[in-house]
Order: sequence, then structure tokens, then C-alpha cells
Amino acid sequence: MRHAFDVQGRAKPPQPFHVAAICSSVAGMRTLPTWRSLLYVPATRDSFVAKAHTRGADAIILDLEDAVALSEKPAARAALAKAVPMVRQGGAEVCVRINRPLRMAAQDIDAAVAAGADVLVLTKLLGPDHVRLLAELTAESEAAHGAPGGRTRFIGLVETAQALPQMEAIARADERLVALGAGGEDLATDLGMEPTPDALYVPKMLAVVAARAAGVLPLGFIGTVAGISDMEAYRAMLRRSRALGFACASCVHPLQVPIVNEEYGARPEEVARAKRMVAAFEDALAKGVGAVAFEGEMIDEPVVERARRLLARAR
Repeated sequence: MRHAFDVQGRAKPPQPFHVAAICSSVAGMRTLPTWRSLLYVPATRDSFVAKAHTRGADAIILDLEDAVALSEKPAARAALAKAVPMVRQGGAEVCVRINRPLRMAAQDIDAAVAAGADVLVLTKLLGPDHVRLLAELTAESEAAHGAPGGRTRFIGLVETAQALPQMEAIARADERLVALGAGGEDLATDLGMEPTPDALYVPKMLAVVAARAAGVLPLGFIGTVAGISDMEAYRAMLRRSRALGFACASCVHPLQVPIVNEEYGARPEEVARAKRMVAAFEDALAKGVGAVAFEGEMIDEPVVERARRLLARAR
């Protein structure tokens, strides 16, 4: 029950919470993908496209944006019709990263939907209205090409200082959106900072909080996608990032894919321990105990819930 007050400050009778409001919140829950790695591939690089399905990534991002010169944008769009089914051969989901200018974005969306892409990567989002506008364009393209309405999902990228305070609103803007990330290089440039882990920590963690609050996947890690020279340092950064709540990450080089899959996936020893933990806790609950010692630590519901989620991810 909740209390309200009139303009004179007198208490009004308690008002019940509305079940409809609660139900609408539950109904808004999205079915999320189980991605670990998403590999960027320039749509115009035929040799890269031809091998993409062999790299082991959970999703392939065919890039129409930064990896494609302005003069090559039309050719990149035209290449999607062949590239989308080619990179899907190994079972990966197919994403297309679109350009920010609206005229180009509309053309990118139409070409991606026509080619059968599963996901659009929305760049440099300005706010929730921007997401809704792109969703409207996507719905029009689905209808025009005979695709089921709503089949095309979104990954949102926040890459400007202006959009940082709106990240949760962006994440909640449309049911198509299943993942949210804060950009590295573009965001650092806009903020006038170097793209170091220290500099990017706050915006990246804001993205994790916004994504989790909205019920979508936090995409990324504490750093940028650019570094490939020290793979052990890369692994350590991913392990730290996973512990901070990130669920999946994009890769710019095939060598990064297996490392992301290992660090953002469920390792066999983690799965085995999670199974033992859940079994021990359920046995304790059956005896009327809500907290129990397990392998040197005390566990209760929040700890066990993390183990359940890990097992669900492993499945």
C-alpha cells in the first residue's frame, strides 16, 4: 500500500498498487541472445567475409560504418545480399552495423532487412527517440520485404557525451533492443580523453548499470576493441570485465574470438561448482535453512542465483 498527500499536505487514504502496472513491466521482459563474442567484418572485404563463419564467433557484425570508406558505402550495402547467408553458415547470428547519418541509416536498414540480417547495430545513438525512429524505419523495411514484424533486433551503441545520461532510457526505448554498449574510441574522442581503462571506467560501468536495469545485455569491456598486441593482457582485461558485469564483447580480430568465448563463457570447472552449489542450497532449503556453508564460504539466495544464471548461460 502507498500513501499520497493533497495540496494542503493532508494524508489521503492508502492506495493499492495496480496489478496492471506490474504486469506491464513483466510483459516487457525480452528474450535475450546468449552471445559471448561478436566479430566485426567489413562487408566489402570478400576474403574476410568468406572465412567469417569459421572463426567461432557467436555473432558476425558485417560493418557498413567505420571499416568502409564513404565512397564504398553503396557497394557495402549491395554486398549484404551475398554476405549475410555466407557468414551464417556456421550458425552465427548476423548483425549489420549501420551508419549514423539518417539518410544513410535508412538505406543501410533497408539493405540489411532485405538481406535477412538478424540484428542491427545502431551507432552514435542520441536518445530514446532516436531508437524509436530507427525502429519505425526497420518496421517499414520488414513490411516492404515480407519479413515478420519485429524479427530484426537492435544493439545500441552510446558513443557521445550527450547521450551518456540517457543510456537507461535508450535501453528501454524499444523491445527490439537486446544489448547496449558504451563506445570506446568515439566516446573517448568526444570526451577529450585517451581511451584507457581508467578513463573509460565510468562510462563503461554506466552502460552496465543501464543495461542490467533495462533487462538487456551489457556489451563490451573496460577498454577498447583496438588492442591485439598483448593477448595475455587482453585476457586479463576480459576476466576483470566479466567480473564487473559485462555479458558479451565485440572483436576486431579473429584471434580475439576464442579468448572472449573462454572468458565470457562458462568454464567447465565453473559449471561443475555451480551445480554443486545449487544442489547444496536446495538441500538446505528443504531442511528450512536459508543460508549454508559451501566449500569454504557462506551462501544464500543472491549467491545461488548467480550460479543458476551461469548454468542457464551454459545451457
